[in-house]
Amino acid sequence: MHVVLSNRTYRHLFGAQVVALTGTGLATVALGLLAHDLAGPDAGAVLGTALAVKMLAYVGVAPIAAAVLGALPRRAVLVALDLVRAAVAVALPWVDQIWQVHALIFVLQAASAAFTPLFQATIPDVLPGERDYTRALTLSRLAYDLEGLLSPTIAAALLTFVTFNHLFVGTAIGFAASAVLVVSVFLPRPRPITRRRGRTTRGIRIYLATPRLRGLLAVHLAAAAAGSMVLVNTVAHVRDGLGRDAPDVAIALAANGIGSLAAALVLPGLLDRVADRAVVLSACVTLTVALFAGTTAAATSWTGVLMLWALIGAGCSFALTPGARLLRRSADETDRPALFAADFALSHACWLVCYPLAGWVASAAGATAAFIVLGVVTAAATVAAVRLWPTSDPEVVEHVHDDLEPDHHHLCDAVLAGGGWRHAHPFRIDDHHERWPR
Repeated sequence: MHVVLSNRTYRHLFGAQVVALTGTGLATVALGLLAHDLAGPDAGAVLGTALAVKMLAYVGVAPIAAAVLGALPRRAVLVALDLVRAAVAVALPWVDQIWQVHALIFVLQAASAAFTPLFQATIPDVLPGERDYTRALTLSRLAYDLEGLLSPTIAAALLTFVTFNHLFVGTAIGFAASAVLVVSVFLPRPRPITRRRGRTTRGIRIYLATPRLRGLLAVHLAAAAAGSMVLVNTVAHVRDGLGRDAPDVAIALAANGIGSLAAALVLPGLLDRVADRAVVLSACVTLTVALFAGTTAAATSWTGVLMLWALIGAGCSFALTPGARLLRRSADETDRPALFAADFALSHACWLVCYPLAGWVASAAGATAAFIVLGVVTAAATVAAVRLWPTSDPEVVEHVHDDLEPDHHHLCDAVLAGGGWRHAHPFRIDDHHERWPR
């Protein structure tokens, strides 16, 4: 890990990610408590709707932002988006109506929907080597996991001295610090993007035409169903179901972070020995088991909830971390921002479905019903992932072109075969390869 951190640009970007995530973690706790303050026992439904608004922003904004902002100077765009997020965080403590929460959350998450894919697509340009990029992915996962662990812990400590509204100030400070770190480095200029028809949807078309990524989308659905149970229903389950205090909400979320962190620590060595597909699909099975275990007596005790939340955290980490490696394999440099934006939008479409589902079912029928419904969704998504993600998934694929002229530059190493031109190379959906070979 020290090799990639010796790169000053990446080190500052990683630092920006860490401080922004810490602020986001504080906001997660504060938003849940704000929902409880405004709606009481119906906090799950309010929070589920607020998170659905967040997902609407993610799904609608990310592909458009990638098309509009992809060719602009990345540093200026990232800093401007950080400052927008900081301004919204400052405004959140002043709201006293549920609709105001929803409006501000939309603005905040629209900025995040533009920021995150662009930030993710910048890292492979800063660290072009496969080995360095893999290490960067591991550090990124650790940053998310440490946020899941440390932010609730920090929030629990702060809540003993201040009200939850003050946590939003920490969120604003995190985004401002992120902007300072981004502005302190020079980022690679984006390569010129050819103006194509359908540029806004290009990433989604590549994504859905790539078999491994269709499987990844089903994995996102499984992780969203399990993660929604934690993120939406922790506040109501801990406060009203178990009768515990506000700091225990943060402790329960920290247990989820501990599980995710433990998984991240073993992932690099595991991925050296085991294929991504086997790791990811096993994690989806684990998430299914964890949700159905929530229908037993385990979910009615404080210790049982902490154990289940940790298991869900570990399962989500194992399921989602290898995804960026699949995205990098599946697009060239010019299409990479669009593909990352497509993954961002499509994966969050899964959360858009699962967030309100988790909140509404729990509010209407109780936590046990929510565990059952989300468990069924996770199980179905796991079956879909197994079927959609091919067991044999090589990067180099032999294929035949029958739609290119014989003197086309792409056919320089091809041989005539059965009326077409056959060759092999790392296969990606692009202008010369619109469909995956059968």
